[in-house]
Amino acid sequence: MGNVTSSVAARLAFFPPEPATYEVTPAAQDGAGGLLQMTGLSPDAGVEVRALPTRAGTRVVAAFWRHPAARLTLLYSHGNAADLGQMLGLFLELRTHLRVNIMSYDYSGYGASTGKPSEYNTYYDIEAVYDCLKKEYGIEEEDLILYGQSVGSGPTLHLASRLEKLRGVVLHSGILSGIRVLYPVKVTLWFDIFKNIDKIKQVECPVLVIHVSMLLAYSSF
Repeated sequence: MGNVTSSVAARLAFFPPEPATYEVTPAAQDGAGGLLQMTGLSPDAGVEVRALPTRAGTRVVAAFWRHPAARLTLLYSHGNAADLGQMLGLFLELRTHLRVNIMSYDYSGYGASTGKPSEYNTYYDIEAVYDCLKKEYGIEEEDLILYGQSVGSGPTLHLASRLEKLRGVVLHSGILSGIRVLYPVKVTLWFDIFKNIDKIKQVECPVLVIHVSMLLAYSSF
């Protein structure tokens, strides 16, 4: 029964747009840098697109939106029924109005990322993106804000629970756990997925919860 329920929760967690709403090709003037060109983005948009290898053997597409005056960087984990191509306008607006860098990415099996979506693949995905932020862009942990929407709250809290000096975490319509979306259980079951209600207690930086609806009602402010 537990495995069946967990499988149902996993199937309900991921709805990647089919077909993907964008494509990527090697950037024309990149040389050997590994940068990609994404449809819908002009070459002068100030966005660097890469395909990052993960521990699971997949490659996830990540886009770094650079702001020339940024002091902070937002690592954005999107909801369960979108891919990067649908969110280009949002990232442009966020970069302009918040004056921050933004690192956005597609989970395995979303958009032009390879593999299949799963709980643990999202964890490997965000780990690869964070490594890229450190190595390619020199982003320090204390200058990083994690933003997770809907199912994106899972990988966001996974990473946040492992980092001690984050500037902050934002949970937008985050879930308590996979099973809690289906049933009003009071305890965490061993076969549950995205055990966010437990992981948030391990986060040491300020946490902001917005749009509370079946959300995490816990904050560490």
